[in-house]
Amino acid sequence: MWTNFCLFIATTWLLGLGAFAGSQAAEQQSQRYSPIFEVHQAILTVNENASLPIRPVTERHLEENEGLFQRMSRKHGRWNEHHPRYRLLEALRGFSSYAELQRADLDRLKGLYSRASKKQKALLEREVAYSKRFANVDDLILKNQELCDAIVNHGLAFYQVDQAELDQHIKEGTAAGRSADKVSVSQALKHLVRDWSAEGVNERGAAFPCILKALSDIASLGADQGRPLRIALPGAGLGRLGHEVAKLPRFEVTNNEWSMYQNLVYRFLENSSSSSLYPFIDSWSHHRTGSNMLRAVTFPDVPPNPRAVVLVEGDFTTVFSDSTARFDVVVTHFFIDTARNIMTYFDTISRILKPGGYWINFGPLLYGTAPFIQLSLEDIVTVAEVMGFEFLDVPEGCGAVWLPGKKVWGMEAGYGFDYRALTKNAYDAQFWVARRA
Repeated sequence: MWTNFCLFIATTWLLGLGAFAGSQAAEQQSQRYSPIFEVHQAILTVNENASLPIRPVTERHLEENEGLFQRMSRKHGRWNEHHPRYRLLEALRGFSSYAELQRADLDRLKGLYSRASKKQKALLEREVAYSKRFANVDDLILKNQELCDAIVNHGLAFYQVDQAELDQHIKEGTAAGRSADKVSVSQALKHLVRDWSAEGVNERGAAFPCILKALSDIASLGADQGRPLRIALPGAGLGRLGHEVAKLPRFEVTNNEWSMYQNLVYRFLENSSSSSLYPFIDSWSHHRTGSNMLRAVTFPDVPPNPRAVVLVEGDFTTVFSDSTARFDVVVTHFFIDTARNIMTYFDTISRILKPGGYWINFGPLLYGTAPFIQLSLEDIVTVAEVMGFEFLDVPEGCGAVWLPGKKVWGMEAGYGFDYRALTKNAYDAQFWVARRA
């Protein structure tokens, strides 16, 4: 007998956590400005007897969730578009509106196709069944909406938001002429391919091994081998790197993410079973075959272990305000260039690290919208050294020295999500390990 997955989620939330009574640059903290691909999932039903992970209860999870629900309360702080609950409702609205927004784009493409001549369309229909592709995409949009609905329903249960509150928020947004954010939904969903599918292994493989080897080297240092090492990963997105770090000995992992779109997908992923998704149906460019656009991708390739990782939601520069000298390591992976004020990032990293703690960075310098400061790589090294960071050697095989006389390495890192595409998007990512004085 089959039962709705969302009911399972609500049940596991109540069993696992009970009821609790209980700000960062724009959404770009986890987004890259690359060709937009949507990532979606097929029908989300599971056997009621299937073994799915029940959300674990640990002291760290309970403590963080208590703080989360306090921050989510309408009574906490000023109610405006920056309030975490408002941002949550906007993200829920975005996922709820997925099919509506995608079908509007599909209708536009159909309209453009209608401008081709009858002779041209006759050839296309006879030889490649071009119109059938519209129908196929339309069908997959509906399946993708099932994923979005499951994310919404799980989010309502996890964050304890009534459907009536979401409906009222959607009504007010529509009345104000404010569109739901299609791009942020797309960015959050497509990270399932990069972080949690077999197709993302090449992109993960560019960065993860060097970061993990550097962490293993750090863990082997010092006499107190029994003490856990606390590690923070800001801008964690859907959290795969943090879960890989958690498999190493000694590390107590804290992921941090500001985007409610990313967080909604991650909370869903923590309790989801293996599912199929359709990442590429919204982009008609760079495909080798028509079927490439319609192909399914399965996620997760490896089940996440939520017990091993705590997610702290919120602005990296403020949510750790009470965490001075708390962490042994901070890993910034595709993160530092997302800052409105990169100096505030550096100040926060320095503040939350213990004396002698380590900062590991891997990523590009693709500054986003209206940053206050845009530093070169050379500038960053100079500033960090003045702030008391000593740059160290990195594991062998992790790129080439990028600045003569400086211990900063560079290597190519892809960020495109579709390894079969006729285009590539990649960065010369910068890698360093630095120790705080």
